[in-house]
Amino acid sequence: MDPREQLRTYLEQRRETGETELVLDKLSIDEVLRIIAGEASSARGSAVAAAAAAEIEHPSSVRSGDPGTGDWRSTLRDAGAAPAAKPPAAEPLPGEQTPVASTDPAPVKPPSIPRLAFPQPGHEAGGPDEASEFKTGIVVGAADSELFRSPFSHLDSLQAIAETVRSCTRCPLYATATNAVPGEGDPNADLVCVGEAPGASEDETGRPFVGESGKLLTKILEAIKLSREEVFICNVLKHRPPGNRNPLPGEVEACSPYLIRQLEIVRPKVIVTFGTFAAQTLLNTKSSLSQLRGLVHRYYGTPLIVTYHPAALLRNPAWKRPTWNDVQLARRVLDSARQGS
Repeated sequence: MDPREQLRTYLEQRRETGETELVLDKLSIDEVLRIIAGEASSARGSAVAAAAAAEIEHPSSVRSGDPGTGDWRSTLRDAGAAPAAKPPAAEPLPGEQTPVASTDPAPVKPPSIPRLAFPQPGHEAGGPDEASEFKTGIVVGAADSELFRSPFSHLDSLQAIAETVRSCTRCPLYATATNAVPGEGDPNADLVCVGEAPGASEDETGRPFVGESGKLLTKILEAIKLSREEVFICNVLKHRPPGNRNPLPGEVEACSPYLIRQLEIVRPKVIVTFGTFAAQTLLNTKSSLSQLRGLVHRYYGTPLIVTYHPAALLRNPAWKRPTWNDVQLARRVLDSARQGS
């Protein structure tokens, strides 16, 4: 594989599992690669990409920070995309404990998201109905919260939301998108699939989860005996971010009320989030995908299951097995909820 493609795969995998590099907070993967190409000569650029590829296979072997060695982090720092490396810590004195430096990024305050409420009889947050069978995760809100008042509380159908989304100008994304992508599916669905944001195919068609990732999502649903027509499918953002970059906090805050109103109207028995970003947004957390998977979280009383995004599975087939485990869990939770209703 070409070293630049190895670097791309490496960065994509870090993003999909919730790990972050500073440069990925504000730059897309394509922008990172362009910086490397622009800051380096052809020969040096190859060396930089090769160094990144070497780190993928041997992470401890490429840490010198010397641009001449082809360290891609140094190239990004030279371009102003990452801070200068910190000087090494002083050696501890005899008998002292070696301090452990945190590698986690600085905490980022989640965007403000309006309150949600759609009481689910028999499904109170933290209730005992599933506690004995499933491992409990994060609990967001209470099932008996009052309906929040927002500019969209008057929208009484998914169609009304879709029409409002298509004329939305609450954030700048509408100006660069071809089509809004409100979502589609059964308005009375027991299961709702939530992704991050529309991609190129979705932007072109105005439909969520189409193209190769959409075909894979259809197969995932069929594997647990559900069709696309039986579920409701949507994204956190309703317009495509340019270049598929990470959504910005202001965009999430502007768009989240649409998603929340959709969930209120559908009143699903189970929510499945696909990809790190969708999970972190609904659960108001910065935990990684690996920390969130395998648990039954609660989103205002509704069970929420976290798994990989279908697009990630196309790049990393090894993640198909854990995804299968996740959707099986979602199916068991769904069956349990149906029996209790």
